Amino acid sequence: MAQSSSMKLLGARNMSCIVERMEWNNKMDLIAYGTEKGEVVIQRLNWQKIVTFPTPGEDVRVRSLSWQMDETLLAVGYSNGKVALLDAESETIISGLIYEDDIKKVYFSKAINCKEGLDSYTCNAKDKHKRYLPKLPPLTNIDPCLKTLDQKSFPKGSPCFLVVIMRSGKVHLLLLGALQAGSIDLTQHVLNPDQFDVYDVRLNGDFNAIYALLRDGQQLKLLHFHNQVLQDSISPMLELASHCAHILETKNYINDTQQCLTEAWETVQLEMDNKLTKYANSQAYGMISAHFLELLVFGYATLEVEEFLTLTEKGFKKIANSVDLSLNNLQGLVFKQLNGAAINMFYFLNTIAGFGRMTHFFEALISPDVASEAMRACGSFLLKVHELQRTIDTLVYDMKLFHSWVIFTILRLSHQEIPDDMVFTGKENLALAEFFCSMEPEIPEPCEDVDISIDKSATTSTTAAAATAATEEELPSDDNPAPSATTRSKFNLERVGQYLENAYLTQPHPVDPAEIWPRLLAENECLAQCNLLVPHDKRLSLIQQRDKMFNAIDAVFHKPTESISASFKLSSTVICGDLQHMHAESAAEPDQQSNSDFVNCSYYVHEATRCDMLALTIGRQEAMVLEFSRGEDCLMRCIRVQLQPGPFTAQLQEDYYNLRFVDLQFYNESSLSMLAQTSTTATSARPHSYFLQFSLSAARNHCTQHQLTPLIKLDEATVTHSVHDIPDAAAFKALDGVCEMLAVSGSRKVATVLSDRRRKMTIFEMEIEEEEDDTEMSQTSFLEISKESALATGSIDLEKHSDT
Repeated sequence: MAQSSSMKLLGARNMSCIVERMEWNNKMDLIAYGTEKGEVVIQRLNWQKIVTFPTPGEDVRVRSLSWQMDETLLAVGYSNGKVALLDAESETIISGLIYEDDIKKVYFSKAINCKEGLDSYTCNAKDKHKRYLPKLPPLTNIDPCLKTLDQKSFPKGSPCFLVVIMRSGKVHLLLLGALQAGSIDLTQHVLNPDQFDVYDVRLNGDFNAIYALLRDGQQLKLLHFHNQVLQDSISPMLELASHCAHILETKNYINDTQQCLTEAWETVQLEMDNKLTKYANSQAYGMISAHFLELLVFGYATLEVEEFLTLTEKGFKKIANSVDLSLNNLQGLVFKQLNGAAINMFYFLNTIAGFGRMTHFFEALISPDVASEAMRACGSFLLKVHELQRTIDTLVYDMKLFHSWVIFTILRLSHQEIPDDMVFTGKENLALAEFFCSMEPEIPEPCEDVDISIDKSATTSTTAAAATAATEEELPSDDNPAPSATTRSKFNLERVGQYLENAYLTQPHPVDPAEIWPRLLAENECLAQCNLLVPHDKRLSLIQQRDKMFNAIDAVFHKPTESISASFKLSSTVICGDLQHMHAESAAEPDQQSNSDFVNCSYYVHEATRCDMLALTIGRQEAMVLEFSRGEDCLMRCIRVQLQPGPFTAQLQEDYYNLRFVDLQFYNESSLSMLAQTSTTATSARPHSYFLQFSLSAARNHCTQHQLTPLIKLDEATVTHSVHDIPDAAAFKALDGVCEMLAVSGSRKVATVLSDRRRKMTIFEMEIEEEEDDTEMSQTSFLEISKESALATGSIDLEKHSDT
């Protein structure tokens, strides 16, 4: 028995719930597993739990787990179409994607190492923008728990692909978790789309082809697709993906800032609502401006105004200070965060537009015209940010003036002494009068006929649109008489609040007659329509302008997806074997497979020999290992084995005559780990489980070699060998319990087995020294496992009892 197949028990635990997926980290002693509740748990080799990520929703199951190479980042695919990137180190959700279909599998490819050459694109400066752009200030006002999956930062680390496989047959490639790097619909390449199922899709080691293992009718096929764009443009794609990640992070920052703006604005409204909105809602529309103007011009106050001004000077100063503080916070968010994010966005888009001019490298990835249009949309957003900033500055000045006037009026009406510094100038009185007039925009008088009133409300100017919409539900009719007062949710603050709504501005920012540039554009239509200038649409709100910019940015990244997707060409079809007719029950329950249709697979990239290795089962009795050479010879090697003994096999143990496959996984480039069970006919008999370490190097002499042609029928061109007939190839180890799942790591030298209906986890150390060899797995060792399991079960029961 080879030393590499020796095993030593490290421990066993009974889990509190069923474990459905397991995956070892290739560098650290971290194992991730998904439970039946949809939770993802990350723990160490010594059973110490690091973090538990909750389920994203009810009845959501974990479909797939994959660690990024040499990183603490874990990709998780859920049954509701969500893909989450979880960081075990920071214990946070880094980012996420949402698809409309059930997830089959997600995984990270190996790290991308681009070879430099005279004709290849190279990027010498990583994150060059840090030299020129200041770091955006953190948003301390936003609660991290309120962020959605698509509002997080994107992962850093070794560049690689994230591949998302849907059960419908669609496959999506993402570079750096950010750039949509193409997609393919496998149902377009099969003969029987109604009898279709996808098992796995893998990128090859050179990132210029994919292998798709799928069912096509009653045949198990492996399709090989070549992609010329991926082959020619992988290095420019990395550059573009890096900027795409920065752009998406900036988009998320803008969304978060907008959320903070909305919260700060609601704080301003709440401060005003304490006293002012209550008074405003008690008055008929238009009376507030009239009362305040009467008080300003003539010095007379109505009973309602006097009741409104019953606050003491000290109490109103407290409200004024709170409002001023909230408005200052609003000013800072616009001037620092939002303005800085818009400048950063313009820098990244300008860089991408520059890439587009290097057509030799980026012609298939970037359209210069679309990139320039995105820059113009970003410039328009920056102008809208400046417009909002001026509007807030005006509101801050008006509110300070209004608060001072109210305090002045309270002192005058209460016959108190008025300080000399509170006397208003003629310019300030004029500004107050304009502020009072703008409190309630003029609206047309409603007609007696309801239909005519609605028609008029639809044709009013944009200045009166908001006020008309506010009173639209209160139009007079026979059943609904006109009320005496109109309810308003705000106290004259629409000038700023309208920018934070997804609707046209009801009070556009006034044009300064002293500005020359707007007059120049108005007098020269050809200049206003010039593509070299940034348009400024005064009707759009900040939200509308942001969405317009985001749509233009999304259009920039459509071309890489379209170019790569169109470049997938089917180069070879490998028929691996036959399957039975697909039943509707198996399609409805994707995790349930019959014995004859059992297909499990594992993939490994062997860098030393430049080979891509794929191991798969064909039913419960037969397995196959395929090696695809990435060299110029285009060769494929095949090793086909079965668990049943051959006609010339020597006498074996009784269990070895009735074995069936349960799971398999590559341990390293030279070993394949398999999990097998005895198939018993009696319902009362408990099957026995075996761990099988299969040496690929020992079985290499039994492989067949094939040229990668458009069609290869392996069932006609290969011979099946029994694992018992290949010398020094198979090493069997008996296991305790009914084992159902396997997870191994050759770099960590560990193996984990799930047994007892996936509620018991057992961990073994592999490749131990001979003096520590514990491979006999005696009844004593089984007893120790059982004791540990019993203790673990007892502790779980005690915890549940204490909770109740």
